[in-house]
Amino acid sequence: MAAAGGRPKPSVRDWPPLPREASPLVSVILPARNEARNIERCLRSLLASTYPDFEVIVVDDRSTDDTAVIAEGIAASDARVRVVRGDELPEGWFGKPWACWQGNRVARGSVLLFTDADTRHGPALLGHAVAGLRARSADLLTVLPHQECLTFWERVVQPQFLLAGVLLIGFRFGSPERLNRSTDPYSAVANGQFILVTRESYEATGGHQKVHDQVVEDMAIAREYAKAGRRRVIAAALDDMTTRMYASLGEIYEGWTKNVFVALRQSLPWPEAAYLLIGLMLLAPLFWLAPPLFAALGLAGGVPAMATFGLLGTAASFACWPAVSRYTRLPLGFALLYPLGVMVVASILVRATWRGSRKIEWKGRVYEKRV
Repeated sequence: MAAAGGRPKPSVRDWPPLPREASPLVSVILPARNEARNIERCLRSLLASTYPDFEVIVVDDRSTDDTAVIAEGIAASDARVRVVRGDELPEGWFGKPWACWQGNRVARGSVLLFTDADTRHGPALLGHAVAGLRARSADLLTVLPHQECLTFWERVVQPQFLLAGVLLIGFRFGSPERLNRSTDPYSAVANGQFILVTRESYEATGGHQKVHDQVVEDMAIAREYAKAGRRRVIAAALDDMTTRMYASLGEIYEGWTKNVFVALRQSLPWPEAAYLLIGLMLLAPLFWLAPPLFAALGLAGGVPAMATFGLLGTAASFACWPAVSRYTRLPLGFALLYPLGVMVVASILVRATWRGSRKIEWKGRVYEKRV
């Protein structure tokens, strides 16, 4: 994200909340499958919103844990929350689009917010976002939250993917505002952790029913909006929203394996070029790993020139990672572990390429040859 005075732009805080009388009813649709670990924290944060008129619809996507029990307990004490027990997954659908579509069918709002159970919303977030949707005359507004990293592997690996995303936007568009103005469907971006849309545009573009067979449904939704000529806005919400995507190395592997390859296929006019693009992406880990490797070989083999070259390159690499640590709010010491993170990312890219779209596993479901 471009920054002015150290603050990413555009930011949801650029748009003051609308007055109560001008605030439309918002239906917050929260698909949840096996989210007992997260669901209460997410719901409590949503219910603490200062936005004047909203409802929360929790769609329990046939969870096998206590997700529905926890959500129903909260609903019993707050009339703004409704829990929908999801129907069996139809043939040809992925789980999240199906849950979102079921939530839409019972929603009452003229504005819909699709969010995830692993998120935590600041009190003013919804008000700022609705105001931004109105101020930009947009049909879809999505935000980039702060990524919460608590365990060792989260802190080592997640910044690698966050940096890759920031660099991709920067190299391809120069600034988020240029991305916001783009009409190219293959450059359309949305973050499924927070997608705010007008009901009119959602119904006109087909909503989640149109992308029912897409595992990376957020990018597919954005692409459909772009195809229809609908205006989209992406903004930062680093101080107003947090999310914890994965809590273990196993979840990191499964989550990014699921997302990386399919997301690349969806972002290219020629889907099979995803193999080539991932191959090029693998050059980045080699770039980051080459300096410390040269330094180690030079020192071990008594080759001063190689050691000097490697140490200088390693120092240059380390110089950029403190900035990443500040952005992700992680202890600076984790910058020293970037070679380990890079190796994990490289292995995930290889795994994603090998698996391709033949087999996708997530939340206890296995999808074979679906995309």
